[in-house]
Amino acid sequence: MNDDGKKNATPEAQFVLLGFSDWPQLELVLFVVILMFYLMTLIGNLFIIILSYLDSHLHTPMYFFLSNLSFLDLCYTTSSIPQLLVNLWGPEKTISYNGCMIQLYFVLALGSTECVLLMVMSYDRYAAVCRPLHYTVLMHPRFCQLLAVACWVSGFTNSALHSFFTFWVPLCGHRQVDHFFCEVPALLRLSCIDTRANELTLMVTSSIFVLIPLILILSSYGAIAQAVLRMQSTTGLQKVFGTCGAHLMVVSLFFIPAMCIYLQPPSGNSQDQGKFIALFYTVVTPSLNPLIYTLRNRDVRGAVKRLMG
Repeated sequence: MNDDGKKNATPEAQFVLLGFSDWPQLELVLFVVILMFYLMTLIGNLFIIILSYLDSHLHTPMYFFLSNLSFLDLCYTTSSIPQLLVNLWGPEKTISYNGCMIQLYFVLALGSTECVLLMVMSYDRYAAVCRPLHYTVLMHPRFCQLLAVACWVSGFTNSALHSFFTFWVPLCGHRQVDHFFCEVPALLRLSCIDTRANELTLMVTSSIFVLIPLILILSSYGAIAQAVLRMQSTTGLQKVFGTCGAHLMVVSLFFIPAMCIYLQPPSGNSQDQGKFIALFYTVVTPSLNPLIYTLRNRDVRGAVKRLMG
């Protein structure tokens, strides 16, 4: 790294998160809308975690993984949204160098973890529908815990790799990040050197964490669809469509925006388009997950009734 790069990467330095400053008239509206979605995310996901813990009928693999997803979404939104709200509310749009690197690490770690967790949840649904007689053996509580640990460890390891590579990239004089949070593609645009190696690494690992889980999820649901078509029971069909339909909707809301951002080089993205896509999967998707999983779910409605006495 050259002296400029070292000087520019000092922990005392600050980045300016430009965010939506090109549309100052939108900032107040965005603040109100994002705050509402953030509160919905906090309330909805805490509700699922507490309900799954308190009601013994929900001590099943499906709700164990759903609680993990809710906790993950709470952490994921909290890693970027409070900073965005502060920046939208006031004239100061800065974040310290250390704060930026910490945010970059956690946003990427939690996003990678969610990709793997959604894949594990699809395997749980496959086992429940296609292997019902072996389900309790296949999804033993100890095995479920190991799967959950594997999701978290793989996501945080992937993020450590990218954070390390991004940390050593020398940055140019200006510190204006054209995004509302610190993410790898936005920071690579500030570099003074050729970042094709970083971009290639990002695309390869993103393919591993986005495309492979997506292919396995679609394979699971292909097998589930075949099993459903052979079912005679209308009640069974409704239950399968209820739980699997909810999961597929969550998968679509998360994977489609992620592919738009991470499966093309940073130079290939329109910055404004990228910001609004990122806004969708960091703000909207985590708030919709609790609604999708609970509104048409008889188990959750029954648990609420039991809890209310």
